[in-house]
Amino acid sequence: MSIARICSRAACHSPAVSTLTYVYADSTCVIGPLATYAEPHCYDLCADHADRLTAPNGWEVIRLAPDPAAAGPSTDDLEALANAVREAARPLPRREPGADVPGAPVEVTRRGHLRMLRDPDGN
Repeated sequence: MSIARICSRAACHSPAVSTLTYVYADSTCVIGPLATYAEPHCYDLCADHADRLTAPNGWEVIRLAPDPAAAGPSTDDLEALANAVREAARPLPRREPGADVPGAPVEVTRRGHLRMLRDPDGN
């Protein structure tokens, strides 16, 4: 279960949609799409606070618009998911454990997680 992130501004409980990062060396504020996970020196902002943000004198604000096509799942994502479901649902061929390894012990019976093995050499 994922917990929705909220705006970092005091007393604002709106859902976060953007991430604010300061680049002190360049005197720049960068507002971009919401980061995948919360970073210690980044701030999550709601749409209202992201739109109204101003920078100190001498600082530049760079706004990176999110790509609307990248917001949802692509056809490649859906196809990969369908293929994974098909693969997981495919029954595995039943074969004897160790059948492909010469001299490997053969499972005779099983009780819970314990297995009784027979030595193929009869020793």
